[in-house]
Amino acid sequence: MKAAPDLALRQHVLYLLDGGGAHATFDQVVAGLPAKLRGRKPGGYPHTPWMLLEHMRIAQWDILEFSRNPKHQSPNWPAGYWPKGEAPPSSAAWNKSIQSFRKNLKAMQQLVKNPKTDLFARIPWGDGQTILREALLVADHNAYHLGQLVDVRRLLGAWPG
Repeated sequence: MKAAPDLALRQHVLYLLDGGGAHATFDQVVAGLPAKLRGRKPGGYPHTPWMLLEHMRIAQWDILEFSRNPKHQSPNWPAGYWPKGEAPPSSAAWNKSIQSFRKNLKAMQQLVKNPKTDLFARIPWGDGQTILREALLVADHNAYHLGQLVDVRRLLGAWPG
């Protein structure tokens, strides 16, 4: 069976979405953060771990839904992309956000992995976006905010590295 000509590109994008290369992965960054620190801002820093986690979850969900659902309506910018509070209402909310993030990341990966997905075709309901662009946007956005989350954890004394 002949491999799709864009198989290497798909593999590279999937690698980025997984947090490959020099980046810490999502699971590494959220692992072991004590519940008492999830809603704490380090001195001089504008975000808590919860705020960053929820922002990442909401933005990734929005990009995924835009990529696959012509009827999707994005949240209002910027308020709709950030949680209302600085701390998770419960440990269950924290865990639910993590699970939702993982589920939507996997869905984006499946979209990229599917050989029937034309990575270069314009999304018909967009204004020039492609699945490739949206997948790279997810990878880039996640990497940026995971870096912020590592910094927050370091400032809170809760990063093992």
